[in-house]
Amino acid sequence: MIMNNVVVWAEHRDNKLVPVSLELINKAKELAGRIQGDVAAILTGHQCGHLAEILIHHGASRVFLMEDPRLVFYQSDLYPKLIADLLTALSPEIVLIGGTSIGADLSPRIAAKMKTGLTAHCVNLYIENIDGRNQLIQVVPGWSGNMLIKIICPKRRPQMATVRPGVMEAGAPDLSRSGDIIPIKPEISDQEIKARTIEFVREAPEDVSLTDAGIIVSGGFGLGSAGGFTLIQELAAVIHGEVAGTRPAFDRGWIPESKMIGQSGKTVKPRLFISIGASGATHYTTGFLKSKTIVAIDRNPRAPIFGVADLGIVGDFREIVPCLLEKLKQDIEKKLSEEKEINHV
Repeated sequence: MIMNNVVVWAEHRDNKLVPVSLELINKAKELAGRIQGDVAAILTGHQCGHLAEILIHHGASRVFLMEDPRLVFYQSDLYPKLIADLLTALSPEIVLIGGTSIGADLSPRIAAKMKTGLTAHCVNLYIENIDGRNQLIQVVPGWSGNMLIKIICPKRRPQMATVRPGVMEAGAPDLSRSGDIIPIKPEISDQEIKARTIEFVREAPEDVSLTDAGIIVSGGFGLGSAGGFTLIQELAAVIHGEVAGTRPAFDRGWIPESKMIGQSGKTVKPRLFISIGASGATHYTTGFLKSKTIVAIDRNPRAPIFGVADLGIVGDFREIVPCLLEKLKQDIEKKLSEEKEINHV
């Protein structure tokens, strides 16, 4: 039994840990330090034991390794029961799960089995002492994304939360760290499996993932139509960036879901993020707050987006972006001309 500890379910695919698993381990170290506890990870699958050492290097003191050929793919009937049974035996204070497509299916099933609360899509987690008891403060965007809401689970344990990929920092591994790898033999009955996952088929990969992009140009409802994204695409092409957009832009079919930024989309942290025609509701801005430099263009001088931007431009994007493109193209032509002269000499 490891009361007061923080447990992370470590998701992995293609023999690699999903990045959010390491991000949660790093956050778990911080939370465990506040409650004088420790960090444990649960690793489920088949022939995945080599990933346990990586979890230890990133901060886990214990890794509970649950392997079986029937667990090679996520099984929605088996995984929640096996993990909930293990968590019941461990009695942790906090359980963290990545807010991936699998995590979104797994976490509520575990919470229901353990009769505890679950807060999804958290953008921040920290410990606060309330009425003499350490509580996990779970912060999510609320009220149509216009404010941040703090949620606690005052009575039931464990306190459970999911966090979207990219919201937390993974931290650097410490190869000198050591920990315990504890094999757990899962008790599995084939009769428990009502539906079986037999294969994952990967869709054609995008040229560049938004999470890896160094420059992102994002458009919002203020663009007015899908045609408004023509200027967005042209600007992104000139500065070698990726195109993205807001939830309203996706809802209207202007961008694919894979390009959506925010609480219900991707969380990114490029070196440059340019937001155009988006007012800046919290559920959108939480998706890019960790960008190194944020530039915002919007007609409304009171738009919330200017509260998070490093540089704000008030005006009609149809006037501003063409001017910006013209200047960028002039600078590029000048640079190419200078390089040509140098090479000629």
